[in-house]
Amino acid sequence: MATLGELERAMMDLLWESAEAASANELRELLARREETDSKGLAVTTVLTVLSRLEKKGLVERERDTRPHRYRAVTTRAEHTAELMHEALGTANDREAVLARFVGSVSETEAEMLRRLLGA
Repeated sequence: MATLGELERAMMDLLWESAEAASANELRELLARREETDSKGLAVTTVLTVLSRLEKKGLVERERDTRPHRYRAVTTRAEHTAELMHEALGTANDREAVLARFVGSVSETEAEMLRRLLGA
């Protein structure tokens, strides 16, 4: 799973939060409203380049039947995060140690949630 740069992550956040596909111009406007991203001078061509990279990474799909093209996330944020966690665990030499460290770092509420999920 490819890692995301700051602008890619900001764009994915917008797409994950939206129920609808969005055009590059719409995403540019939404990014400009976000405080964490300095995108006021962001060109639409830059947004299109980032969307193209995200499409190549398999994170977004482009609706080509409309003009301008519209983009949507391929997976949910939860699915993406789970895949990242699975990938990170897969690179560990000692999976048990990694899982023990992870479980030892979660809150009591999260630990109870894990117990419930494992029991299901």
